[in-house]
Amino acid sequence: MTLKGTVDAGTWIVEAVTAPAPQGGFVCHISIVQGEPEQPFGHAFAHHRTFDTEAAAVLDGLREGMLWIDLKSWHAFHV
Repeated sequence: MTLKGTVDAGTWIVEAVTAPAPQGGFVCHISIVQGEPEQPFGHAFAHHRTFDTEAAAVLDGLREGMLWIDLKSWHAFHV
């Protein structure tokens, strides 16, 4: 089974999708799309850890994606 979660704030969207991990548990793939008012931008990455449940994986993936957007909004890094 695969879980998918989305947070849509109008100017950006965070999506988290789970998948079974090779050694058991679940991993999460996170994608971010940002539109106006800034230049349109997209970024995707895998979460850095494995989770026991899909629910934990998708929730932490969404949290990680929103943190990434927050840091980018504060210009903590440039990509």
